[in-house]
Amino acid sequence: MSLVENALSYVRAISPYQPGKPITELAREMGIPVERIVKLASNENPLGMSPKARQAVEAAVAGIERYPDQFDLIAKVAGRCGVGQNQVVLGNGSNDVLDLIARVFLAPGRSAVFSQHAFAVYPLATLSTGAELIAVPAKAYGHDLDAMRAAIRPDTRIVWIANPNNPTGNFLPYADVRAFMESVPKDVVVVLDEAYNEYIPPAERVDTAAWLADFPNLVICRTFSKIYGLAGLRVGYGLASAAVADLMNRVRQPFNVNNLALAGALAALDDVDFLNASYELNRAGMAQIVAALDQLGLEHIPSCGNFVTFRAGDAAAVNQKLLQQGVIVRPIAGYGLPEWLRVTIGKAEENARFIEALQKAL
Repeated sequence: MSLVENALSYVRAISPYQPGKPITELAREMGIPVERIVKLASNENPLGMSPKARQAVEAAVAGIERYPDQFDLIAKVAGRCGVGQNQVVLGNGSNDVLDLIARVFLAPGRSAVFSQHAFAVYPLATLSTGAELIAVPAKAYGHDLDAMRAAIRPDTRIVWIANPNNPTGNFLPYADVRAFMESVPKDVVVVLDEAYNEYIPPAERVDTAAWLADFPNLVICRTFSKIYGLAGLRVGYGLASAAVADLMNRVRQPFNVNNLALAGALAALDDVDFLNASYELNRAGMAQIVAALDQLGLEHIPSCGNFVTFRAGDAAAVNQKLLQQGVIVRPIAGYGLPEWLRVTIGKAEENARFIEALQKAL
């Protein structure tokens, strides 16, 4: 038996996560200058990072020889969310938080429920523990909460919900999510992934952190990678009951969030002007791209994130033609949507480049 064959069978069966194509990779492949490439593939903030966060990161370099201290960021997150500090778990990005939850509650002989067309990390986190993944058919490309409730078995320990969902952008009204929480067995953890929470229209937002007092089986995940523009620093957090947070911290790496990420996130939380500007830029860019898709007669899914998913027909061929023009979007055949592409909302001029390139590609 080979060394690889000695690895756990359920690990060998996992399909690796496929990230968005980097700008430098496309530059090498196509011979296009880096400055001529527009990347609208990974749902990054086109404004970059908050000026206050950048200043804080630069200042934190002076103490880089010291191990990180998470206290200040945990305290600020707890205060903002109205929970105890013992209810906050920091992660190396929110993906790390998702993995921690899986490691605590999943194992061979257990199962987790998720929706078709939902975030690829849910299957990765589930299958890496040896647990069984129960995929529930989507409803209008989003979560079918009734079907997901019906799919829960006696061995189910986690239900994964993204709101808004990635890569489709669907938004579940919070009244429906709350009703789902009330119907779920109390020994099943519901993970509510709110990575795109800050892009939800204000009128639709709900303080889900307040639900933790009513639902000890709820875990909320959020990130600084999206609207806060700190994707490269890798910092996110989870909110949970004190008992669940304690278990997650037992399997968390001691220094999983570095000094620069801690400093950047701490400052980013205070930069309200940057947050508002990012929201408004996304709202305007969404309207710009949706209007173009409508004019081109392309079906698209209404989105509450910072991206739009649209039907391109032969998506692989359209994507290749976009790449040849120096425009990177995200193919999502791996999500069961082979005819669709996902485009991140960029600055107005980046959106215009995409629209022009798409017209030529079609």
